[in-house]
Amino acid sequence: MTIRPIITIPDPVLRQVCAPIESIDADTRALADDMLETMYDAPGIGLAASQIGILKRIFVLDVAKEDAPKEPMVFINPKIVWSSDELSVYQEGCLSIPEYFEDVERPAEVTVQFLNREGNEQEIKADGLLATCIQHELDHLNGKLFIDYLSKLKRDRVVKKFAKQAKLAGK
Repeated sequence: MTIRPIITIPDPVLRQVCAPIESIDADTRALADDMLETMYDAPGIGLAASQIGILKRIFVLDVAKEDAPKEPMVFINPKIVWSSDELSVYQEGCLSIPEYFEDVERPAEVTVQFLNREGNEQEIKADGLLATCIQHELDHLNGKLFIDYLSKLKRDRVVKKFAKQAKLAGK
């Protein structure tokens, strides 16, 4: 397994829509393993392929408590097929927007269909942190970031800050 570099804003790759994965093979499973390794190393609880520069519809997550055993999950070609009218607010962060956190309102529950690491069709109903994380990572696959849910003023401020940092770093 390889720890991959995580792309940060304002990199335009983060705004691109990811393509479906056509077949789940050894390369796809190796990508999932690398993504999990990268996510744990960061450390984070979710990572989409676009965040490591790969425009494929796959994300990984693990929302297990810190003192609990790891519970890695792999979502390939995920789609939300139902979401609740009830909303919840979580303070979200993102490995592609380091050390920036804001409250985001999303549906409290979702049902998601996806293929797992072995290519088996799965469907789960999620609530709480898991539902928020699924929606956050699925947004990445569609070129959307959590800051898009913020006011234009807040969003512009954070984008400007990271663009300045990238310029100073010579990126």
